Amino acid sequence: MTQKENDLNIQTEEYSSHSGERYWGYVEVIEEGENYRISRVEIKPRHGIKPQIHYHRHEHWVVVSGVAKVICGDKEILLNRNQSTYVPAATLHKVENPGSIPLVILEIQNGEYLGEDDIERPSLWNLV
Repeated sequence: MTQKENDLNIQTEEYSSHSGERYWGYVEVIEEGENYRISRVEIKPRHGIKPQIHYHRHEHWVVVSGVAKVICGDKEILLNRNQSTYVPAATLHKVENPGSIPLVILEIQNGEYLGEDDIERPSLWNLV
């Protein structure tokens, strides 16, 4: 993927609604309240969500199927079905699907503000 395609994908992702198709998979909001959102996130094999950071919400990820490679801050972990992780606010993070079947995650966002404009996606992130 060229840098131009990458930038276009990021812009498209930033301005899309909460639910819907993404270049890496699909997001479906299951339930939403004033200070929380529960989503089903499906990531295609060998795809991932770009590195991001947000300051006003925390996230909990529970793997429903597949394997997740999660980088959160300076830690990298692999999660299998029925395993979970916590992403604190103000922590750079990303998730990838290194497997050959779709990765399905339940994502619980909780915080004082859940707006898409609270997400920053650094252009360079040197974690592998």
